[in-house]
Amino acid sequence: METTVTKTGTEDKIWGGGNQPLKVSYGKMMMWFFILSDALTFSGFLASYGFSRFKFIDSWPIADEVFNHFPFLHGVDAPMYYVALMTFILIFSSVTMVLAVDAGHRMQQKKVIFYMFLTIIGGAIFVGSQAWEWKNFIKGEYGAVETKGGQILQFVDGEGHRVGLKDIAIVDTHKDRAQHERKNGIWFKKEATLPTYTIEEIRNGFEKRKDLLIRTQTLTEKGQKTILSRTESLKRMQADAIGIVEGANLTHNEYGTPLFANFFFFITGFHGFHVFSGVVINIIIFINVILGTYERRKNYEMVEKVGLYWHFVDLVWVFVFTFFYLV
Repeated sequence: METTVTKTGTEDKIWGGGNQPLKVSYGKMMMWFFILSDALTFSGFLASYGFSRFKFIDSWPIADEVFNHFPFLHGVDAPMYYVALMTFILIFSSVTMVLAVDAGHRMQQKKVIFYMFLTIIGGAIFVGSQAWEWKNFIKGEYGAVETKGGQILQFVDGEGHRVGLKDIAIVDTHKDRAQHERKNGIWFKKEATLPTYTIEEIRNGFEKRKDLLIRTQTLTEKGQKTILSRTESLKRMQADAIGIVEGANLTHNEYGTPLFANFFFFITGFHGFHVFSGVVINIIIFINVILGTYERRKNYEMVEKVGLYWHFVDLVWVFVFTFFYLV
């Protein structure tokens, strides 16, 4: 016996969403899906960073000492000032994007052009500032020496102020220096470039200056790095120091554990790529606004969709800023 199902008008309207579920267009819905998946990706990265920092909490670099540069103020200790300025610029660009979206809802083309222009400028300044931060982090400021076990030894004077390698080294101008090759280099690795100084030049200079002490990467209970006595400092230099570290890369880091540099390059680089992509997309939408594309469509939804992405990028930076610079 067959059962016949008759569709009524009421049953046809059960879905009711049509091609706009939740009264949201397909484009905005897909943007929200992308933002959700990207948020999970960043969450995984930051969780990994937090776990690694907790595991190596006693030797993690102090952010105030790493990010203390400011453009055109060489030698001035300005911890977090420039990073705070970068953050303000990015958040302000999010405000201008809100104003651009609002102007689009009101069909005010000139205001959309003006506010999107400010958003693009803010994003470009942030990307350039991040590149400047990378340059300083890679270059380093004072330099340090590395021990056999991969520990970092920094130099301070009697008052605890950092002292650079250039102020310590006694350069031997009569000795020829050979670049390490894979067949005879330390750890059988090829030396990309010659360090500015040799470990012998640093040892000799350290022994001459009686006011110098060694500061290890191990943190005390007060969150400050451990400073050794003069006797212990001389002992560590003679017995453990094997190489020079200037700046930071994926294998060596003058500020502390290389793991910090790995996470810094990866997470801030990944976020920087998002900001750069957002700037490019904003430029494309900006050109379309100037050409009157959305004015003819009577709809500025594309501005709203790219605005969702831009707000997400700004929000992610708040978490990256908190994890790397504040905590």
